[in-house]
Amino acid sequence: MELRQKLILASGSPRRVDLLKQAGVEPARLMPMDLDETPQKSEHPRSLARRLSADKAKAAYEAIRQDVAWKDGYILAADTVVAVGRRILPKAEYLEEASSALHLLSGRSHWVFTGVCLIAPDGRLRQKIVETKVRFKRLSGYDIECYLASGQWRGKAGAYAIQGIAGTFVQKLVGSYTNVVGLPLFETVQMLAGEGYDVHTGWTEG
Repeated sequence: MELRQKLILASGSPRRVDLLKQAGVEPARLMPMDLDETPQKSEHPRSLARRLSADKAKAAYEAIRQDVAWKDGYILAADTVVAVGRRILPKAEYLEEASSALHLLSGRSHWVFTGVCLIAPDGRLRQKIVETKVRFKRLSGYDIECYLASGQWRGKAGAYAIQGIAGTFVQKLVGSYTNVVGLPLFETVQMLAGEGYDVHTGWTEG
């Protein structure tokens, strides 16, 4: 890629990398930002996604700002939040957390919010919040037990990954599927193109 086409992804998520590659966009560098993702008091799920995506992009921008090799790079960050009403479900790290989240999601609708933040080479910041409504079927105790045994819930917001086994739980989805995976492709590519990134460059290389 040309220098102006260098894209820095402020994330270490393999899912986001795969989604970008699906769109023909390959990050030149991954820069996961280790930030405190604890929601602030009474913070709305949408606001949390907006704040964290911006914080990650700004942290990456500050980290490479003085590096001449990356001064013309684009910085892309995203954060996905799963919520039932205003209740934010954390990224499940423990079995008890995952079990509690799955019982809560069973047979009801929830929202997935992803904040996408792009910082262009000239320092301009653009941001978009994308939301998707997802309804799960009623999960039996055996469904939950077997899904927990799969381990696919670990580290996932809402304790599930829609691109895996949990895709069979989804009764209805309104909005962007890729948003639920972790990066809304349509909106992300539109933002990149709007800031002068040639999203077509990688289309003829594969």
